[in-house]
Amino acid sequence: MHLIDKILLLSLFALSFLMKVSAAPIPRLSLAVDHAPPYSQISEEGDITGAIVDIAEAIQARVPFKIELVACPFPRCLKMLEDGEVNAMGGLIRTVERQTQMHFLMPPYMILSSSFVFYGRHDSELAVQNYGDLYGKKVAVMRGAAHFKRFDQDKKLEKIEALSEKNAIDMLLKGRVDLVVAVEETAEHSMSVLNQPINKLKKMSYRYDDVIYGYFVLSRQFKNTPLAIEIEHHMKLLAQSGELTDLVAPYNLPPIEQPTLGFY
Repeated sequence: MHLIDKILLLSLFALSFLMKVSAAPIPRLSLAVDHAPPYSQISEEGDITGAIVDIAEAIQARVPFKIELVACPFPRCLKMLEDGEVNAMGGLIRTVERQTQMHFLMPPYMILSSSFVFYGRHDSELAVQNYGDLYGKKVAVMRGAAHFKRFDQDKKLEKIEALSEKNAIDMLLKGRVDLVVAVEETAEHSMSVLNQPINKLKKMSYRYDDVIYGYFVLSRQFKNTPLAIEIEHHMKLLAQSGELTDLVAPYNLPPIEQPTLGFY
């Protein structure tokens, strides 16, 4: 074979390879986002924003992939994640049960030193001064949400599932439930964003103090893919560089401390 023929043949092979590479699809991350202000919001126009979106976009700047944002109520988002209909979701509290159903990325990006509190109607004569006072009361909880272990595992409590925080407050105001459980750090801000009347509610004396961690979570079906492995790697790099702290700062979330969280 002549030299020119060899060069032409090699050029054809190279061109063929480049065409295959260029034709390879860009990987996609489907990210479920529920309306949970101030950390994630879905506008009336359908615009989706929030801390988890900012984090995904920061990773996207390092790794080429497409982000598909999926707006959904919290219970629906969670079910889609469990079924593998979406790849990821943010802001979830880690529990033993959830760890068998999904993959939590370290470190958590949301750290709240707060309390779980209970709200009743302002005109109610109810008083909840200790945990035992919850018995015999109807307590609205958002379907699929995690709170504190004793409360979540207590089968003697009458817990009424709601589709969203707004739905839970509406149930309370209409007298369908006696109490609503919420994270104190965010509850009143959320109610103001959701245009719900905080003046019609009263906070009960009993509270459960806790440090609440919210995670970027991947579905079981997605977690071992090349893109998932890259996302997990860059999540750690964002934390180690301090960029993750900068990303969550606009949401009034505390810094991500490496020694405290132990994710070296």
